[in-house]
Amino acid sequence: MTSAIRHVTIDCADAHRLATFWSLVLDRPLHEEDEPGDPMALVRTEGPGLLFITVPEPKTVKNRVHLDVQPQDRTRDEEVERLLALGAALVDDRRNPDGTGWVVLADPEGNEFCVERSASERED
Repeated sequence: MTSAIRHVTIDCADAHRLATFWSLVLDRPLHEEDEPGDPMALVRTEGPGLLFITVPEPKTVKNRVHLDVQPQDRTRDEEVERLLALGAALVDDRRNPDGTGWVVLADPEGNEFCVERSASERED
């Protein structure tokens, strides 16, 4: 027998608020029963869901695990601008003059994630 990843679980201060941010990032729905103030919120994805759980401890160090997102219908740079407008913060810009590289952003609670080039940008 093997195991499968059911959820990627992220500790946070406000599960519904952070799940709503990630729902917008991924254009994926929240679980239909999730409400503001709930201790858990789930973003449904095509693979493992993103499960946000409210915990009392604040984030104190760099993530040991992070998500890499790849835009599906726009360029990396357009996606970075969209995510900044949603409330992400720029952490580190690793874009290179030749168009390669990525951008490190943080979600509203400071969890780092990377924005890579789209598939069409990688084909160039």
